[in-house]
Amino acid sequence: MKAISPCLFAILAAGPIPGAAGAAAGQEPIVANPERMEQRILALSQFGANPEGGVSRVAFSDADIAGRVYISELMRAAGLDVRIDTAGNLIGRRAGRDDGLPPILIGSHIDSVPGGGNYDGDVGVIGALEVVELLNEHRIETRHPLEVVSFTDEEGGLTGSRAMVGKLTDEAMNVVPHSGLTIRDGIRRVGGDPDRLDEAARKPGDLAAYIELHIEQGGILYEEGTDIGVVEGIVGIRWWDVVVEGMANHAGTTPMNRRSDAMVTAAELTLAVNRVATELEGRQVATVGRIQAFPGAPNVVPGKVTMSLEIRDLEAAKMQKVYELIVAEADRIAAARDAEIRFEEIDLAAEPAPTDERMRDIIAAAAGELGLSYRRMPSGAGHDAQDLAQIAPIGMIFVPSVDGISHSPREYTSAEDMANGASVLLHSVLAVDGGALDARGSH
Repeated sequence: MKAISPCLFAILAAGPIPGAAGAAAGQEPIVANPERMEQRILALSQFGANPEGGVSRVAFSDADIAGRVYISELMRAAGLDVRIDTAGNLIGRRAGRDDGLPPILIGSHIDSVPGGGNYDGDVGVIGALEVVELLNEHRIETRHPLEVVSFTDEEGGLTGSRAMVGKLTDEAMNVVPHSGLTIRDGIRRVGGDPDRLDEAARKPGDLAAYIELHIEQGGILYEEGTDIGVVEGIVGIRWWDVVVEGMANHAGTTPMNRRSDAMVTAAELTLAVNRVATELEGRQVATVGRIQAFPGAPNVVPGKVTMSLEIRDLEAAKMQKVYELIVAEADRIAAARDAEIRFEEIDLAAEPAPTDERMRDIIAAAAGELGLSYRRMPSGAGHDAQDLAQIAPIGMIFVPSVDGISHSPREYTSAEDMANGASVLLHSVLAVDGGALDARGSH
């Protein structure tokens, strides 16, 4: 095996970091093979293919199991030691020179939403396998072991990654996702053991880092013509059920000025939610995505409305600020409309998960050294990385989604963009393996 030469990561530390990103001086850097990645993406897309051109490969389904078999075959062909942990996560391990060091974990997921696309999650798993192929082809032996993971049931609630950090609860195990099985039974169906779930958990220090390649699932990179997104963090998510109480009454005999119309009140609140999130400085978002009137008859003034409220941001304090401003608006609207508005918070869906600042710099430097344009940006969608942030330094690499489309059969990322992401992933892995995280210190 050949040693990995120092490269130009001097911008990250007071000198070059061994094992960082490139070949020796004068040599072209190692880059991913776009044709191989695209061929594998297309092969994976056959498992759960639907007539619209996408996939319905929901977790624990027959299609999911077939896709997992395909990925495990690729892992074995690449020389990885393959296992399924007790949470059902599919893991392939490549030994390092010092197997006593914690592994660097890379990967994503292959389960989809119903009627989903062929790139969400898949690019991260295929990209991680591409990293292994490149290491093998160039006879590079890393110091750290390298593990490739395909997490269980990301779309149904980050099941596999939540189990890996020891946070998958008994209550969550009884949830029935799209497969029609409980998560408990689904884990058992894919080869895990929910009765020994604690054996899948890892603790701080067990991983050197987790780096996830993913499509953006938005349109910023594509619209700007930017190659790489350096993810600053994964937003936190808070959910509420909102209940608006007015008074039901006859729609024909109740004058307009004597109504306490819960739907009108809810409509005003919906506009207020949009206004608060738009006018407050920052990148927070707030959404009313569901609304229902009761009794729901065309000839009855609605006496009650239930609606949802979701707030997302990278900072917990900002989410709380948005919520407080919305409550203040609700109090004003309720008083003016002679109505009552109650907010009932559902479980915190996800804590904000900033990526490690050192990982951001490593990914940005790798992109720059490869001649790729990049920008720093948040992730508005949830990912397995947000769970792994509780136990390890995390980094995320985004590649463009054409027209910003995701969770749709029209989801598409070009082979060139996938390969760009995998190339950055490779060189980020080599930088971490060469000591870049240690060289920078913690932030």
